[in-house]
Amino acid sequence: MADSLLFNPRTYDPAHFDPETRRLLRATVDWFEERGKRRLIEDYRTRAWLADFLAFAAKERLFATFLTPASAADGHSGKRWDTARIAALNEILGFYGLDYWYAWQVTILGLGPVWQSGNAAARARAAELLSQGEVFAFGLSEKTHGADIYSTDMLLEPDGEGGFRATGSKYYIGNGNAAGLVSVFGRRTDVEGPEGYVFFAADSRHPAYHLVKNVVDSSKYVSEFRLDGYPVRAEDVLHTGRAAFDAALNTVNVGKFNLCTASIGICEHAMYEAVTHAHTRVLYGRPVTAFPHVRRELTDAYVRLVGMKLFSDRAVDYFRSAGPDDRRYLLFNPMTKMKVTTEGEKVVDLLWDVIAAKGFEKDTYFAQAAAEIRSLPKLEGTVHVNLALILKFMRNHLLDPVAYEPVPARLDAADDDFLFRQGPARGLGAIRFHDWRPAFDAYAHLPNVGRFREQADALCAFVATAAPDEEQSRDLDLLLAVGQLFALVVHGQLILEQAALRGPDEDVLDELFAVLVRDFSGYAVELHGKDSATAEQQRWALDAVRRPVVDAARSERVWQRVEALSGAYEMAP
Repeated sequence: MADSLLFNPRTYDPAHFDPETRRLLRATVDWFEERGKRRLIEDYRTRAWLADFLAFAAKERLFATFLTPASAADGHSGKRWDTARIAALNEILGFYGLDYWYAWQVTILGLGPVWQSGNAAARARAAELLSQGEVFAFGLSEKTHGADIYSTDMLLEPDGEGGFRATGSKYYIGNGNAAGLVSVFGRRTDVEGPEGYVFFAADSRHPAYHLVKNVVDSSKYVSEFRLDGYPVRAEDVLHTGRAAFDAALNTVNVGKFNLCTASIGICEHAMYEAVTHAHTRVLYGRPVTAFPHVRRELTDAYVRLVGMKLFSDRAVDYFRSAGPDDRRYLLFNPMTKMKVTTEGEKVVDLLWDVIAAKGFEKDTYFAQAAAEIRSLPKLEGTVHVNLALILKFMRNHLLDPVAYEPVPARLDAADDDFLFRQGPARGLGAIRFHDWRPAFDAYAHLPNVGRFREQADALCAFVATAAPDEEQSRDLDLLLAVGQLFALVVHGQLILEQAALRGPDEDVLDELFAVLVRDFSGYAVELHGKDSATAEQQRWALDAVRRPVVDAARSERVWQRVEALSGAYEMAP
């Protein structure tokens, strides 16, 4: 039986999208299914470059249709930057293999500075390259400095003719082996400070572009490249000065959102394999799934995965409805990056605890899922970086709400053009939010939603009366524990908002919030143990611990949903 909450290639029909989007998504699924599992795994094991997938994408104009904003579409009605359908493709590509998603993801990053640029020639060139099936790259990170763009060593020396000669290297640059256009961040040698920053477009096929190596052992080509006197013409310059800095950060705002739905796809495929294996394996005369601890682990994995999907789907709506006066997406974006991807790790770990040695076998998808799920929390900023960012919003979100018009479900065929005119990447502390409480009020009849609400209210009291003082605010170790508690409240809020729109089984919701109650209690205990926690904070932490409301009949009903996943999907050989 197909589960309506999970992606299943056997039954997938994205009828909520327009006909061309629906066709392209289904064609992508069919391409992978026709290729089959053996080929998928063999290419992963042999680190084969993705030429066949990119040829398919070029033939179907997949990237061109999904990644060309309407302003650069030259009247093509199907082309737009639509976060809802981008998220759907992220999930599909993650489901079949993170290598495929990665080539698409770094193309998105490479396009970010271009679509934010006022350089009409560069925009037209990018649109034409997309229509030809080319991929793109984002030349930001460096071996010595990482993504510390204040310290870039990519130097642009004026050539005396209105252009520059660029010299320097970049590191961790996906698609650097094949990109038709690489958006490269550097700084001028003749201008000091932020006004010297430059984003420019380079071609990986140019003689002055030197591909050094793939820095990872993978089909993903995560390159090191070097420019030696690369000629940067005036028509190659995308941004200068502070605008170049903002373009870098705003591109990451767009791109890091994609990690959550890729993580979801990985977990879905892994779950089908794991449940089917466990349910059909007999130990001591009983199916593995007859053991209570196995049922608990698989059920926890399932409801966590459902929570990942509900949160991410709702976050899409805030992205698509964003504007100069509504920047709430800047909280929900690092949440998808940090919280959803770490939930993905927990899902795979729970599944792996059940299937044990099977998870290492070379003929399973699970073996690559177990490896690749680890990478997503570590891309586009670490968990710690994104938690620190989330903390900037905590007081306004919890204690100082303002009125907004309700954000509707956004599956309309619209162009999300604001993402390429986000403006200066600052002012986060001034962003205001709607009241988070009504989302919980709508499900107050569910025992574990009510129990979690007690913990959320307790966190508000903590922020109001026992928040870290000035000295503690320099203790990032303590702050990160607080950040995890806040992230759980935001996570629960958007899950419930999406539940109100989609109406999933309330048994599943209550079982999910039982897990979140345990999580909150765990992070509270962690805060209690921090070296710098005050006596008042320690008391608060223990007072915030709650036991989930146990309901054996509810848990059994949710288990039946999990059990039904056995045999629901197996990739074609």
